[in-house]
Amino acid sequence: MPEIRQRRPANTGSQEIPAGGGIDPHWHEQHQIVYAGRGVLSVTTDAGNWIAPANRAIWVPAGTLHQHRAYGETALHTVGLTDNPLNLDVPSALVVSSLLRELILAHTTLETDPTEQHRLYLVLLDQLRRSPQRPTYLPTPRDPRLAAVCKLLEVDPADNRTLTELGREIGASERTLSRLCKADLGMTFPQWRTELRLHLALRLLAEGGSVTRVAHQCGWASTSAFIDAFRRAFGHTPGTRSA
Repeated sequence: MPEIRQRRPANTGSQEIPAGGGIDPHWHEQHQIVYAGRGVLSVTTDAGNWIAPANRAIWVPAGTLHQHRAYGETALHTVGLTDNPLNLDVPSALVVSSLLRELILAHTTLETDPTEQHRLYLVLLDQLRRSPQRPTYLPTPRDPRLAAVCKLLEVDPADNRTLTELGREIGASERTLSRLCKADLGMTFPQWRTELRLHLALRLLAEGGSVTRVAHQCGWASTSAFIDAFRRAFGHTPGTRSA
């Protein structure tokens, strides 16, 4: 067995973040898994925003400048990793199984002897390798024309205007904006709008909004359509609360 130099890898631990609170931009020399055991947490980088309900964790590679914000009372758990079990050098969202959840909670909260902690860490690495990636990512537009369109929807996500109609307001053609979506965001405009609405829905639900009210605020035609889209994206209904 390799020599164990510390009880836990660096930047590992847990903390409570009040609703609306957060952690300012920072970076780590080690890779990190960020998980909200309770509440909803967003992780923002220059490239965009990831959001983590209770069945998702965010992979943050070493050296990535990022910041956190909590929606609802949030229990933040962070696992520093000297290894890269995912072989990823960009942030990503991972599905958190029941076993992986318990491993993260134990690794970040329990005080055990170094040998036992190391064994727990190895099992956690193995489970991370098995975790499928699922997008909970809202990319940030860089082109000012596309950014202006996206800003309109961030202010009013229930705005159902087409890309052509939105383009008229900011003086750009639908063809130009569609091309920019693919180049700048890596997705179509309808896909980006859906991601925006899902991100906002997670935040509003964590802050205590009802499913019906959140569906309306975020632009879904009906509560059932919202529940359907939410389940497809996150694997559970919007009425399911974090532990």
